Amino acid sequence: MKKAVTAKKSNAKKTGAASASKLIDGRIKELGDWRGDMLARVRGLIKEADPEIVEAWKWRGVPVWEHDGIICTGETYKEVVKLTFAKGAALDDPAGLFNASLDGNVRRAIDIREGETINEKALKALIRAAAELNASKVKKKPGKKST
Repeated sequence: MKKAVTAKKSNAKKTGAASASKLIDGRIKELGDWRGDMLARVRGLIKEADPEIVEAWKWRGVPVWEHDGIICTGETYKEVVKLTFAKGAALDDPAGLFNASLDGNVRRAIDIREGETINEKALKALIRAAAELNASKVKKKPGKKST
């Protein structure tokens, strides 16, 4: 009985990720301008950097990428596509990609404006570093004691 519940949860998670991916596809198409193109581009880079990343759709329409917790969100505004890293303040950013939300103690963001390019190698490194940070924070279940 327990296995059936586990399988159900697993299937629900897969279905949720598939639905989120379709919603993100829809947002990209709906934008139909440079913001959609940029959101699609960074989405591809995120997936290249971490093939195990899971897409989610939260807070009434925000694309979210997760791996052992939130990696980043992809918000679109009139003037910018904003990638907000949930734990960005804890990440090294030697390429200086973070250019927004710099005063906070936890988050950091990258605002990308029309016509700007993004350092793909540096963005992938940030994604991988965020995934590693999340994985390091995941609590391990205690093992069974041998008698």
